[in-house]
Amino acid sequence: MKALFAYEGNVVVKDDEVPALQGDDMVLIRTAYSTVSPGTEMTAVRRSKQSPLQLGYSAAGVVVQAGANAAAEFPPGRRVACYGGPYVRHAEYLAVHKHLVAAVPDHVTLAEASTAGLGTIAVHAVRQASLQFGETVVVVGLGILGQIIARICQAACLRVVACDLLPARRKAMRGTPGIHVCEGLEEVGRIVADLSGGLGADAVLHCASGQQRELLDASFEWIRDRGKVVIVGDLNMEFTRAKMFKKEAQVLISRAGGPGRYDPMYEASGFDYPEGYVRWTEGRNLQEYIRLLAGRHIDIGPLLNHSVTLSEAYAVYGMYKNDPASILGAVIAYETAN
Repeated sequence: MKALFAYEGNVVVKDDEVPALQGDDMVLIRTAYSTVSPGTEMTAVRRSKQSPLQLGYSAAGVVVQAGANAAAEFPPGRRVACYGGPYVRHAEYLAVHKHLVAAVPDHVTLAEASTAGLGTIAVHAVRQASLQFGETVVVVGLGILGQIIARICQAACLRVVACDLLPARRKAMRGTPGIHVCEGLEEVGRIVADLSGGLGADAVLHCASGQQRELLDASFEWIRDRGKVVIVGDLNMEFTRAKMFKKEAQVLISRAGGPGRYDPMYEASGFDYPEGYVRWTEGRNLQEYIRLLAGRHIDIGPLLNHSVTLSEAYAVYGMYKNDPASILGAVIAYETAN
């Protein structure tokens, strides 16, 4: 099969073996689409050296084979979405544990479902903020992940303020009713004060990356007393202590898709966490994201503005590097799905 790798700062397609099922809880999937996660993957490309690094963690396709414990839920032919490297990647076939797989209804396209990894991360980020009905949230950074997070918050009937410096990204968000889109920090402050009656935002979710001390300091001005700042993107954690102290703010990290991520006992060995102790694992967050798509609670189709074949995928990474304003969401389509 063909798979995508980062190698010496470049993106290349290489031959690889079709993965084998390593247990009764595994599912073999023929990939139809996978979605590029620009933040994570561009970092991998920049850091890649002589040992190839596999890319990707979010995909959708059709079940080819399932182990004994997974066959009833995921029989051959079932349309599914899946999440989580190293099991999920940009490759023609994927062997994934059933905890990391969710069934996709027929009326949801597999291209949309291939955003499941990003969607799972978005769902967990919103949960980390512990937001409740009627509260106010600010989403900073409207790349593909921030776009999804803002839409989930709006679907949850929160008061949503969104901000990005790039006009194209603000334009993509303005098509969603109920989200207040801002282009500058002062505008965010005014809108938050108006929506919250002067109380302040209950949480700020940062989906930007890099050196953003000004944004973090501004966040402490926007939030209410004892509000939350949640770091979702690859953001350097530098801020003015006095601003945080004044509000007794909570600064939190949102780690990937939720409990279970990076735990080999969960992802590889198949030991689930009991719902009574861990209500929302990464697997249950994945299922919830597919439910949001299936119920048309969020619409992410317009965000997927680029589709390429695996052999053309290198061009997408070039666009993210050289002209990020021209691209928002990119999916890779696989010939094996035809």
